[in-house]
Amino acid sequence: MRTWAGSIAQPLWLQVGALAVADTAGLAEPSFQQLRIFLTLGEELHFGRAAARLHMTQPALSRQMKDLEKRLGVVLFSRDSRTVSFTEAGRGLTEEARVIVESMGRLRLRAGQWGRTLAGHVVVGTIGAEAAMPYTRAILEHLRASQPRLTVEIRSLNFTEHLVQLMSGDIDVAILRPPVPVGIELLELATEPRVACLAVTDPIADLAEISLADLGDRVFVDVPPEVPRVWWDFWAMDPRPDGTRVRYGPVVSDMEGLLLAVARGDGMCFLPAAARELFPRPGVRYLDVADLSPSVSALGWPVQYRDRPGVRAVRAAASAIAVSSRGRTPPR
Repeated sequence: MRTWAGSIAQPLWLQVGALAVADTAGLAEPSFQQLRIFLTLGEELHFGRAAARLHMTQPALSRQMKDLEKRLGVVLFSRDSRTVSFTEAGRGLTEEARVIVESMGRLRLRAGQWGRTLAGHVVVGTIGAEAAMPYTRAILEHLRASQPRLTVEIRSLNFTEHLVQLMSGDIDVAILRPPVPVGIELLELATEPRVACLAVTDPIADLAEISLADLGDRVFVDVPPEVPRVWWDFWAMDPRPDGTRVRYGPVVSDMEGLLLAVARGDGMCFLPAAARELFPRPGVRYLDVADLSPSVSALGWPVQYRDRPGVRAVRAAASAIAVSSRGRTPPR
């Protein structure tokens, strides 16, 4: 039986916490989506831009924010006809909301990974035209024959997503083009030359072959900062053999955006030679570059997930294809 003295002896923070719970007992808890909206609006401080980032309408975002403020019992943002700004409470709650959202994201990620493992499901990410390449088709056919109960999901990813999702474990393996950051293991699948991708209006676009020196200080298309720089430095040949640093121009996230920027004359890039057949576009010309190093296609997976059943199955299929295509045992 609890006594009055026992209650008095409780630490002060427990007494305050109990009072807080009593005061908010009638309020519903915020949803995960509402906290995501809160953080996004806090970053943008603009309802239109925040709604666009979240792929929702501005009125729907406003309704969610009003409901969140009602649930929390505090006003989070000051609004007038032209500006949005944090209230003191909104600024003070940002870090707590961020911790919850990041924790929930990790929970969902781990649950998805376990779900795939238990269900015999594997997610294979691809970038560019890797899904159409002969070695990818061969790996998938080998998987189908050797692991008939394993379901395989192919996920096409853009420049920003493919390494980020691989490193986070959101996908199990990826068929990609190295280099990759530390923490990802690779099995080489094929090698092919790289070519220069220029606008047809470029003065050297009609040459049969060029050298890196012919490109001078032409602007190179760039990628978002989320992309590991080690990857894009290779694809931009930055720095060039003579030590010259590359001058960057428009930022693009995917192949279509890249080719559009090139066709408009806003920048150039280097691509695998297969792009000639797989990505013909009006206004774009592909040129051989005599002194440009080749590119490698590879299967990649996070080191810490290499022995998961789905990852192991794809690795085995890729190893078998690599052996048959090169006549030697690939590195493990």
